[in-house]
Amino acid sequence: MTYSWKRSPKAGTRLTSLLFGVFLAAVAGTGYLLTAGQGSGPVTLTEDAVDDSAGNLPAFRIETASAAYYLEKTGAGLSSMVDRDGNDWLAFHPEAGSRAGGEFRGFPNAVHQQAGNYFHPKNSGTDTSSTQIERVTRERVTISALSGNGLWRCRYDFHPSWCTFTMTGMPSDKKYWVLYEGTPGGHYEDDDWWMTSESEKHNSLAVSRDGDIPDLEWIAFGDPKLNRAVLLVHHEDDSHPDRYYGMDGQMTVFGFGRKGLTKYLDRTPQRFSIAFVESRNYADISAMARRILAVP
Repeated sequence: MTYSWKRSPKAGTRLTSLLFGVFLAAVAGTGYLLTAGQGSGPVTLTEDAVDDSAGNLPAFRIETASAAYYLEKTGAGLSSMVDRDGNDWLAFHPEAGSRAGGEFRGFPNAVHQQAGNYFHPKNSGTDTSSTQIERVTRERVTISALSGNGLWRCRYDFHPSWCTFTMTGMPSDKKYWVLYEGTPGGHYEDDDWWMTSESEKHNSLAVSRDGDIPDLEWIAFGDPKLNRAVLLVHHEDDSHPDRYYGMDGQMTVFGFGRKGLTKYLDRTPQRFSIAFVESRNYADISAMARRILAVP
């Protein structure tokens, strides 16, 4: 294994990375980070990043060979998911009144009016959560979050090729959903597409969908100009409704465990993964879903 110095995406930020069990930290303020130069690539964490496109909100930046994720710290939700060409498939920003144009976007946007609003990038309606780095290795970065009222808990596991959100704790009398509210290929367009495990058909984003996605429970979104898709996987199959529709011609609204504004997810732990797949082909996307599901 060889190592190379790489300039930090934000001068003055600090990276914590564990490579082969050895803790390597860049000196804050130098603007340089140490990363692995060969192999499948490490998962690297910048602890005090800023998501410029999300109103300069403080964030963890988790970088892999396939994606750069921004986990906004105050709301404890993903505000950006940037592909290797620089396209942001979430494109959250907090401007009040922007609705589908920015403030509603993100992943997993899980807790909505259920003893608070949590695990959504911070907008005017998001309640505060606290975050904690639990694990940093070459193969995985784990960050947990606790809602400000202490009733909701979750965990993010960032792998080299995907991110898994796990709801780990909840009130017994509440329910949640897990949403992808974003911008396939960087911008929502009606001729973008979605596909689920039940059919190889590419459907226009203008076409809505209601009803449970059968096992394997996955849906993918893409842009016809790109040979790439974003894949959403629910690890634990259920019979709850899943819903997709386009909102105001500006973003996708897809929810595991959602029908209208009703939430159906009522158990923990439950795992949901998001990943880029460098293909639009059904077989390739399905294979990636199976790969994700095979990892504990």
